Amino acid sequence: MSQVKFAIPKGSLEEATFKILERSWTKVHRESRTYRVYLDDPNIIVKMLRPQEIPTLVSEGLYDVGITGKDWVAETNADVEPILDLEYGKIRLVVAFPDKYSYKNLDAMIADYAKKKKILRISSEYLTTASKFLKQCKSYKKYYGTKDPLIVTPWVRLGTNKSVQIHLSFGATEAKPPEDVDAIMDVTETGTTLKQNKLKIVDEVLTSTAHLIVNKKSLRDPQKREKIFDIVTLMRGAVHGRKYLHIYLNVEEKNLKKLLEQIPSLKKPTISPLSEKGWYGINTVIKKEDFHKIIPKLRKIAQGLVVHEPRQILELEEIKRDEEN
Repeated sequence: MSQVKFAIPKGSLEEATFKILERSWTKVHRESRTYRVYLDDPNIIVKMLRPQEIPTLVSEGLYDVGITGKDWVAETNADVEPILDLEYGKIRLVVAFPDKYSYKNLDAMIADYAKKKKILRISSEYLTTASKFLKQCKSYKKYYGTKDPLIVTPWVRLGTNKSVQIHLSFGATEAKPPEDVDAIMDVTETGTTLKQNKLKIVDEVLTSTAHLIVNKKSLRDPQKREKIFDIVTLMRGAVHGRKYLHIYLNVEEKNLKKLLEQIPSLKKPTISPLSEKGWYGINTVIKKEDFHKIIPKLRKIAQGLVVHEPRQILELEEIKRDEEN
């Protein structure tokens, strides 16, 4: 069996990533003060890296699979396959500027600065995304055509339009306006930090969650592909497991039909006769969101309800079809 190299994120996605790894594998071990992580599968070699780096490293084939925000896949223009939405680490990438400004959005700000021949400065970690977003604004096209905004970093300056500048931020982006820059493009979950810094959100650029991404060449390699789909199967099962509850309950035969009509299930529930004649055990999986709705019904027609949160729900038939396709 060929080994697969797996890059996982350090930083803001780290805690949630370890939780999903622990639901996906029976053993997850990290030695203190190292970046190595060990699973119970010796053919998966895991290393922790910054999420910003992972898309490029997977694209270049230094890693076969990785976990990173889809925002960083877009920012790096990485040629990878986002194979599974892990449904955590949800953020919004937004444009914000001081709430004392009267501009409706960034497009209006661009137009006003262009008319007044003022230099517009924006701070962001997302240099590529910010440049793309600026260039699609109507006012930018009107006043600057197809010129690239000037990207300013300590090491290099790219772009020809000095009138609109994107300054690389190394963090605490919300603290930059109004003294250092006029606007920011930054990630937020609730917008609270921006409000505390007297900034208002005027544009939403994109939303992002953590994704499992794959190197396209590795996906075509027969041996690596098999191991990659082992990873996908386990992690998809953990994602699905968070959304469902496994319930077991007893019901009298006279109430069996009524119960089956009222309980939603993943597939057809398992029905087993109990040792006491006239009683049955019902074993099924339901969506968490439905649980509170069925409790009043169950109280009247069933007994002995046992509830578990499944570690994983593995849709093996679906994965097999994916592999065949």
